[in-house]
Amino acid sequence: MPDSLADLCLDLARRAKAASSALAVANTTAKNAWLLAAADKLEREADAVLAANATDVAAAPGFGLSAASIDRLSLTPARLTAAADGMRQVAALPDPVGEVREGGTRPNGLQVLKVGVPLGVIFFLYESRPNVTVDAAALCVKSGNAVILRGGKEAAHTNAAVHRLVQADLPNHGLPPDAVQLVPVADREAVGHLLRLSEFIDLTIPRGGESLIRRVAAEAAMPVLKHYQGNCHVYVDDMADLVMAERIIVNAKCQRPGVCNAAETLLVHADVADAFLPRVGRALAERGVELRGCPETLKHIPTAKPATDADYGAEFLDLILAVKVVSTLDAAVAHIARYGSKHTDAIVTRDVSAARRFVAAVDAAAVCVNASTRFNDGFEIGLGAEIGISTDKFHARGPCGLRELTTYKYVITGDGHVRG
Repeated sequence: MPDSLADLCLDLARRAKAASSALAVANTTAKNAWLLAAADKLEREADAVLAANATDVAAAPGFGLSAASIDRLSLTPARLTAAADGMRQVAALPDPVGEVREGGTRPNGLQVLKVGVPLGVIFFLYESRPNVTVDAAALCVKSGNAVILRGGKEAAHTNAAVHRLVQADLPNHGLPPDAVQLVPVADREAVGHLLRLSEFIDLTIPRGGESLIRRVAAEAAMPVLKHYQGNCHVYVDDMADLVMAERIIVNAKCQRPGVCNAAETLLVHADVADAFLPRVGRALAERGVELRGCPETLKHIPTAKPATDADYGAEFLDLILAVKVVSTLDAAVAHIARYGSKHTDAIVTRDVSAARRFVAAVDAAAVCVNASTRFNDGFEIGLGAEIGISTDKFHARGPCGLRELTTYKYVITGDGHVRG
């Protein structure tokens, strides 16, 4: 072992850099074979992973984790199968490395191609969700990147078990074992050391609470791909199908409230408030949702609590929903612009022109029309898996899959061409 924590982190980064050079030239067949083998192993040895997860879940209250955080921490057989299926989906996707994205032949006969290449080394920090250990490993290796994984201490046993399984088969397919490394210590100072190693690490991706992400963004010496909050909105237009609208908001809020693409605010056009709010209030109350509404909302849902300005800017990650009645679509857009986090916002309407206006006006990584905000997810939109959702505009936005983990180079081919 290296003599100090700084030396340990430097060693991890150097090994990842060397592994990234080997991965950059690895063939697609080898990468896909590893993905399929690792997926099978996850399912064969699920009992060991679930036992490790049970240890972490049992200790979770001691770390002060909320119910939503414990839900994100918990693995079930179904969630583990979904992670394995994600690896298989990544294997089935086209390899973005070597992909010719644009190009042609210049009038002078010079061929110019824009070709996909890996980013290099990715430092991935994440809290609670051990299933993303699988997603990150799969996406990084397939896209030709080495990854250094840093999970939270609350998931230490699960992450270690998953890492052992997915890393073990790399050499069997001609891939470097250091392509997927796990930071082996819980010391928070390790993060600071790694964030300074821009010579070796090309991109950092933090996935967790806002405090973690802000710390990483402040300290990192390399680019950071991130989102701070998931304050997602559902706007019910005056031309909405109200049965559809009820189904969408119930799903967006209740299907899994502790995730970043769950709805946190419901906006309702004043013309349908009388018909919609009482019925949706009952449906949400039946599912244990606490409503916090504007004065107009309280007229239609007397059991709701008065909303504060802070409620409209909150990411509750819980069965709590802010509600506001708005006079127009433009008022809904203005509310989202003021309080939103540029993550995911939805409109429910049968008016095509209203949908188009909302899509054009709302500045978010994903805008949904007559669909739940929960669909802003890499698996759901066909990326196989995602390493995170970005609300930045450079270099990637929205769910980040294989293509978002690559960049490109220009390949210029001539036949003795020289510039005059």
